[in-house]
Amino acid sequence: MEIVYVYTKKRSEFGRQCNFSDRPAELHVDILPDTSLAANFTVRDPCNVTVQCAKEMSEHEVNTERFESESRGVNHVEGGWPKDLNPEDMEATIRYRKKVEKDEHYQNTIMQIAGLMEHCCKQNNTTDIYQEFFEDEDEEVMEESEEQPSAKTINVFRNIFYHQLSIINLLLLSIIKQLLAPIYKSRYNRSCDCYAYLLVKQCMTTLLFNPLSAYWDTRKGSQPVEMSTIEHSHRDPVYKVIWLQSKTGTDIFSASTDGQVLWWDIRKMSEPTERLILDPSKKGNLDNALGAVSLEFETTMPTKFMVGTEQGLVVSCNRKAKTPAEKIVCTYSGHHGPIYALQRNPLFPKNFLTVADWTARIWSEDIKESSIMWTKYHMAHLLDGCWSPVRPSVFFTVKMDGTLDVWDILFKQNDPTLSLKVCDEALYSIRVQDNGRFLGCSSQLGTTTLMEISAGLCTLQKNEKALVSEMFERETKREKILEARHREMRLKERSRSEQSREDEGKEADGEESAAELVARAEREFFDIMEAEKKKEEKERDTVKDEKGVCEEKDFQEEHETNGIAKKALFSYSDHVRNPFYFHNVMYISE
Repeated sequence: MEIVYVYTKKRSEFGRQCNFSDRPAELHVDILPDTSLAANFTVRDPCNVTVQCAKEMSEHEVNTERFESESRGVNHVEGGWPKDLNPEDMEATIRYRKKVEKDEHYQNTIMQIAGLMEHCCKQNNTTDIYQEFFEDEDEEVMEESEEQPSAKTINVFRNIFYHQLSIINLLLLSIIKQLLAPIYKSRYNRSCDCYAYLLVKQCMTTLLFNPLSAYWDTRKGSQPVEMSTIEHSHRDPVYKVIWLQSKTGTDIFSASTDGQVLWWDIRKMSEPTERLILDPSKKGNLDNALGAVSLEFETTMPTKFMVGTEQGLVVSCNRKAKTPAEKIVCTYSGHHGPIYALQRNPLFPKNFLTVADWTARIWSEDIKESSIMWTKYHMAHLLDGCWSPVRPSVFFTVKMDGTLDVWDILFKQNDPTLSLKVCDEALYSIRVQDNGRFLGCSSQLGTTTLMEISAGLCTLQKNEKALVSEMFERETKREKILEARHREMRLKERSRSEQSREDEGKEADGEESAAELVARAEREFFDIMEAEKKKEEKERDTVKDEKGVCEEKDFQEEHETNGIAKKALFSYSDHVRNPFYFHNVMYISE
């Protein structure tokens, strides 16, 4: 039951009622000026007068509690996971969740923090402090502006040891890739400088930092902490090394031009944990193996990896296969020289980029016979390339003439969107920062150039993912149709060649039958002639015995007549190689 109480007050307790009405103006006082009083005043020109409208108050102070603050840094990747757990490994995270859910204190903890979480959610739903009211208008202004693609040089890191070691450009680029954040911070804080060099006596071809931990041992000085034995290592230079996603963070695999891919655990470098020979015949013969130049490994596909070879082939492999022969799944052929760069699209992993000889090609895993897109043939060799980590339609390539090309396949496919002459010597490598805004490329003399590209090339455009997906699907279907057509034409050509061989065989059989017919006709002809001769001799002996000498004259006349026929038969024997002549001879003799 609802209880209501009404407070009341008498009208007389409110005071006198105010009645307002309209009336004309009235003049109550009118004081006229007195000119005689002007002599008592001094004229001041100019005259400054200060007026304070606020109420005057006395000044006072109070002591307040002091608040001390300090700056702290936290390397936050993904909260809630232990240090030894890789949050990008899906299987490991699932196992850890199941383990936590079975804990006894799990439900109690959830119930305790549920109230606090509900309170925070209500506060967030009340007011969105991150709401941008003019976001649409900014996008429209950006689209209308149509900024031209551009790039500017931020810094140039020159190799001071170029007369001793020219290959150091790869090392500098790998180091600078890890130090991009402090380097760009130094642009605004001049007191922060950062330099990094590795001095080695041997020629180094590749360098890669561990993504989780760093291992240092200053007691060994310039000596390596761990080293593999020569007997169980590669026989040629190692051109690519990749860290694997694992609990320990100590697993890597390497590729070399000796035709081997080796898996290692840096805690035990005495021998590799696994070995794969890149023999396309799948027989494991090292003499027929393809030399590996580049590697590709996507963390979202932990069982798959790809190898770019010296022979221009891309070998797709499956690490979890049961036998070494089954580990080599298929090959992609389309280049005429070594594949220097091999990388999957960060947003569409089924499509990957290869850079070799004079072209860059985009492939689809579903099409093994040919690439779905490719650039034109350049006058200079292409030595490296990579995708933009932000935009799926943008990739970068560097050439031997010192040119950097930026390609946007949504904008145009035949020519690069932006082409820059970075230096006069060859550019060997290129890397892009994770935000896609900064990139670095290294030259033959060890000079590393850091550049910043325009916002249009590193900002995801409207509907870009959908458009790129449609383009890749369209080109993949087109290549499938063309390949089916080529396969049909090859089958027809093969059937025609087989038919022509059968016809040639039949003609050969026909010629052989004709030869046999000629031989048989020759034998029949000479048999007839021999039988005719014996018959004549027999008739001659009979005539001599029965008719005597008188009838011998008539016999000679008859013999002369038969001799003419016989002579005619031998005249036809000159044409014995024509079977039709044999029939004529046989007809005349009969």
